[in-house]
Amino acid sequence: MRHILIVLTVLLFGTSCKEKVTPKPRGYFRINFSEKNYQPIPGHFPYQFDIPDYSHIVPDQQNPDHPWWINLEIPNNKAEIHLSYFTLHSTTTGSNRKLLAELMEETRELAYKHSIKANAIQEQVFVNPGHHVYGTVYRISGNAASPMQFFLTDSTNHFLRGALYIRATPDIDSLKPVIDFLETDVIRLIETTKWE
Repeated sequence: MRHILIVLTVLLFGTSCKEKVTPKPRGYFRINFSEKNYQPIPGHFPYQFDIPDYSHIVPDQQNPDHPWWINLEIPNNKAEIHLSYFTLHSTTTGSNRKLLAELMEETRELAYKHSIKANAIQEQVFVNPGHHVYGTVYRISGNAASPMQFFLTDSTNHFLRGALYIRATPDIDSLKPVIDFLETDVIRLIETTKWE
């Protein structure tokens, strides 16, 4: 009798598991992107550039002493472009260049702080002599917190630093479409920058 119970139990388990169970593959949320339309930045700033319709400007709450420091928020993509503006004050050319050199080096250091998580950092020089805008764009690939940073200057009076941040856990596989979408907006901002 005992052998019959064991055989029946084995048959019962063997016949009840006919359907194979396979785990579902890992998926990502579908991301719907807004249509790209641009307009000039609203308000009176010492700089001007185009921003997308789906973004809005917020003063930098962490630096209330700097009225020209703003954040360009893109809520649909949980992203922000942090912009810091510096006036290059000086009566002598030498100290003006020193301040400019310090700001350029500080920007480079901030970009390269991401090298711990980055796969690569590409530097690209930007030159727009018609509007006296010169700078460097840092494209940071990999699981870094900021995939893109830049600075723009006219070398004498103005210095604008920017950094794109996405408020999500850095995962290049899932964020790549968002980064590619927002990179176009950052490039448009850079290319349309003018000094007031």
